[in-house]
Amino acid sequence: MWCVHHPKKPNYTLVLLDTEGLGDVEKGDNQNDSWIFALAILLSSTFVYNSMKAIDQQAMDQLHYVTELTDKIRAKSSPDAKEVQDSDDFVRFFPDFVWTLRDFSLELEVDGQPISADEYLENSLKLKKGTSSKDKNYNLPRLCIRNFFPKKKCFIFHPPTHWKKLCQLETMHDDELEPEFVEEAADFCSYIFRNSKVKTLSGGIQVNGPRLKSLVMTYVNAISSGDLPCMENAILALAQIENSAAVKKAMTHYDQQMAKKVQLPTETLQELLDLHMASEKEAIEVFMKNSFKDVDHLFQKELADQLEIRRDDFCKENMKASSDRCSALLKDIFHSLEEDIKQGVYSKPGGYNLLMQTMNELKKKYLQEPRKGIQSEEVLQTYLSSKESVINTILQTDQTLTEKEKEIEVQRVKAESAEAAAKMLEEMQKKMQQMMEEKEKSYQEHVKQLTQKMEQEMAQLMAEHERVLSLKLQEQAKLEKEGFQHESKQLQRAIETLKETMAKLKKPCTLI
Repeated sequence: MWCVHHPKKPNYTLVLLDTEGLGDVEKGDNQNDSWIFALAILLSSTFVYNSMKAIDQQAMDQLHYVTELTDKIRAKSSPDAKEVQDSDDFVRFFPDFVWTLRDFSLELEVDGQPISADEYLENSLKLKKGTSSKDKNYNLPRLCIRNFFPKKKCFIFHPPTHWKKLCQLETMHDDELEPEFVEEAADFCSYIFRNSKVKTLSGGIQVNGPRLKSLVMTYVNAISSGDLPCMENAILALAQIENSAAVKKAMTHYDQQMAKKVQLPTETLQELLDLHMASEKEAIEVFMKNSFKDVDHLFQKELADQLEIRRDDFCKENMKASSDRCSALLKDIFHSLEEDIKQGVYSKPGGYNLLMQTMNELKKKYLQEPRKGIQSEEVLQTYLSSKESVINTILQTDQTLTEKEKEIEVQRVKAESAEAAAKMLEEMQKKMQQMMEEKEKSYQEHVKQLTQKMEQEMAQLMAEHERVLSLKLQEQAKLEKEGFQHESKQLQRAIETLKETMAKLKKPCTLI
């Protein structure tokens, strides 16, 4: 494996996977070659098959591995009965096919007319009419190449130098090689650089370094354990890793945003909830961008649960921050009052009215303080309740007040206390209502972004199906033109099945 910066596409890596040659007699095991061939197909976006001289029957026979692909690779973990006959799933994720012919010495022509290398390949892939086993064996590898690799390219390379110098090839410079070979090699490299696509899995999932590692491990482990490498299973295994990472990435983004935006305590609960909702929305976007194949939306549910826990934690922290600040404020503001009470300043005739006047002034000062948060009223009422017995003692011992006036004052204090309790209850119910509404908003945001993602994935899947359908129609037209009506009818059944699948995808669905 060689990994280099792509020479033509910034921010992309060009990965060259080079396999050992096929047909090594010392190995004595064709299965080894078959697995190498299958693994190279699974991992590459452009598959370069390198052979010597012309494309003749011997060259086709050596390419018998292509006829074994359906026995070596599964597209789905639970394939249906038609999968062996139908190459739809293979076409969706198989690479482009490039056949390079080394030491080519023939004239590129048909019936005396010059042709291109691509036309030479197409001509070599023409089928032979007939129903004998010999004809079927002749046609099978050609049909497989035509069906599995709709996009094909051919390059020819003349000998790079005189045969006596071939042993020195590794040390020779371009100017010591045949100019024709140098030009052909440059054309080949230029085509690969320009036309090789990013390796993309079924569903439009682009492969990067970590994903390539996961795919290699999954496929090799399957082969080593005697199982068939399965594209669907590989994607699901990859999804488990990446979706878990997507949840972490989303939560990290949420934490960063909240740390940046939130200053506790907030003046109101709604202020905190609004900041949470904005950060949650961005966190969901991060998750949607970095996740795929989230079966049953398990990872999105995990994200939603973690966001809910984080929101509740922030609410608790907000309450504590508010309580701490309010308690500190009360201690500071009412400190002098409490000292005066201890010194007996209000334990004299007229002391009760003086106490009430002072307390009202101090309450006003407290209420004017900014950013006390959502516990402001509750902490104040708790503080005042703790002073009720002291205040009542001062009231009862104030000789300037009549018994009637004292009774009226007691009732007034009770009424104020009841009103404050009712107000606190109302505020608590309001907070509960806000939390319920927030939960509904969160749910709707998850549904909204999930719907958008599903629509994008559906559009991607439809585009894949349309591409496959177009390729099949082109192949069917070729078969009919070549007079292979039986093969054309077989392909028609696959086309009809694909159209039915596409029609089902177009039906509206309901998210529950």
